[in-house]
Amino acid sequence: MIVMCPHCGALNRVPEEKLNANPTCGKCKKPLFTGQPVEMNSEQFMKALTKTDQPMVVDFWASWCGPCKMFAPTFAQVASQFEPRARFVKINTETNPELSAQFGIRSIPTIAIFKNGQMVDQIAGALPPQQFAQWVAQHV
Repeated sequence: MIVMCPHCGALNRVPEEKLNANPTCGKCKKPLFTGQPVEMNSEQFMKALTKTDQPMVVDFWASWCGPCKMFAPTFAQVASQFEPRARFVKINTETNPELSAQFGIRSIPTIAIFKNGQMVDQIAGALPPQQFAQWVAQHV
C-alpha cells in the first residue's frame, strides 16, 4: 500500500499487514500514522488523492465557521479510531478555494470520502461522534 507521510509528504510503500506496526517514513523517519487529522493544501491533497492507496476522509472547513469548529474534536476522535485504515484530512476552504470548486463543496463543514482517487460519498453538516464513526465505517 502506498502511504503519504503526514510530515514531509514523501510516498512510502507499506505492506498492508504492517500498517498497524507503527511504520515510519523512509525519508524523514517520523511516524506515518499519528492518529490525528492532517492539514493539507491543494498540492498535497492532489498528490495524496492520485498517488496513495489509502481511503481518505476529508473535512472541508473554514476558520470562521462555528459548526466546523464544533465538529473538529469529533473528526479528530474518529480519526484516532480508524487510522491507519484511512487517512483523515482537513482542507481549509478559505486557503484552497479551487478544491472546493473542483469537488462541488457548497456548504461547510462538508465531509467527503475518497477511494481510488474518486469521491464515493459526502455529507454536509456536523454529525455526533457515533453517527460519524458509523458513516465512516460503511466506506472504510
